Amino acid sequence: MNPSLTLTGDKAAVFATVENYLAKAGFAVAAKDFNRPWGGFFVLDETQAQAFADLYFPGINLDTLRISGKLSPKILMVQPQTRLSWQYHHRRAEIWKLVAGTAGVVTSETDTEGVVKSLAPGEIIRLRQGQRHRLVGLDGWGMIAEIWQHTDANHPSDESDIVRVQDDFGR
Repeated sequence: MNPSLTLTGDKAAVFATVENYLAKAGFAVAAKDFNRPWGGFFVLDETQAQAFADLYFPGINLDTLRISGKLSPKILMVQPQTRLSWQYHHRRAEIWKLVAGTAGVVTSETDTEGVVKSLAPGEIIRLRQGQRHRLVGLDGWGMIAEIWQHTDANHPSDESDIVRVQDDFGR
């Protein structure tokens, strides 16, 4: 958790704050998308995966995080009172950590959703390949560090590797 990082203001202000925070931390943003209906994300340079893991997942050996090949470090930004799709993935597992703000998560082994569990500041969530999950915006913006753990070295996961069971935005 980063108590000095305040996620307030409109969407543009929040994303500018996080982009400045990432730059000051020495991270290069390889791609970004601020136009998701639930918020958006920053994809960080793959060569900085070790530094990203050291900062956000200290004490977890990088080899433990790396199932197959690259790690695709990302920062997810979920806006208040929104939900990402109820989804799962065929070619990746994921690990999340609430860095700043507030957020919740729902997980299940089946297509049936359970209840939203509020994430504690600094809490780490591990999502297995195929496990159903949903990130949920609570009362304020949430900043989540995410690593994709690719399970197929010959066909790494990408944004198309999302099976949506339910989606508030009709995707």
